[in-house]
Amino acid sequence: MVPAEILKKVKRIEIGMRHLVNTVFAGEYHSVFKGRGMAFSEVRDYQAGDDIRTIDWNVTARMGEPFVKVFEEERELTVILMVDASASGDFGTVEQMKGEVGVEICALLAFSAIQNNDRVGLIIFTDEVEAFIPPKKGKKHVLRVIREMLYFRPKRSGTDLGKALEYLNRVTTRRSVVFLVSDFMDTHFEAPLRVANRRHDLVGIALQDPREMALPDIGIVELEDAETGEGILVDFADSEVRDLFAREAKRRREDRESMFRSIGMDTVEINAGKSYVDPLMQFFRIRARRIRT
Repeated sequence: MVPAEILKKVKRIEIGMRHLVNTVFAGEYHSVFKGRGMAFSEVRDYQAGDDIRTIDWNVTARMGEPFVKVFEEERELTVILMVDASASGDFGTVEQMKGEVGVEICALLAFSAIQNNDRVGLIIFTDEVEAFIPPKKGKKHVLRVIREMLYFRPKRSGTDLGKALEYLNRVTTRRSVVFLVSDFMDTHFEAPLRVANRRHDLVGIALQDPREMALPDIGIVELEDAETGEGILVDFADSEVRDLFAREAKRRREDRESMFRSIGMDTVEINAGKSYVDPLMQFFRIRARRIRT
């Protein structure tokens, strides 16, 4: 049985996300993520200005006057939310931990999807795939997806993006819009990422906390790797230590961004200390302009 606290969180998220979808995100999602193609809808009388290539010659011959075929976009999409539940997501030095921010972003994307009558599925992974909810339509299904993300407690702590992407490609046979929500603290996943990006419309949602880019000057601190449990004492008061940490963090970020660019994969950088609405809106607008051109 789902605890009352989780149900309250689901309701709170539903109210907040529906407001965002109906106001800020109205039309943005639809304009960016297109359907699978054009499907025949009906025939109608030819009108001045119609493309002659759409004339239905069989109906025209039978009726004795010109008729044209009308096509409509096949709007229905399959949206897969791939959520990294490894222990590094349980890190936060601001109001929310990275994992909590990721759940809210997924909820926003899920409600945007069902407003457009799209199907939504969920994959939760660590260094194993720990949960899979097949794609379906409807508000009831999306609320189940959100409950699963909030209620989920991973069995493992590590990260294996490659294994999760290989699983995606096995269980998802049709081309889908895939949001990969992770801090990408892993290595050796470029090859399966390339495959997934070719098969699907893959969008990376890269989460980070401000303290993962720069250390504060607060003296000696004991740090523990959330995924391995290994601990180390670090003197944050040492400027050389802080500079080295910042350089390494910048290098990792640049290497990741370079890999994404080489693959041709869209990404959105989300800082847990700031609103995620602005970078998502910027992504939608840039992508919409790219599609139009």
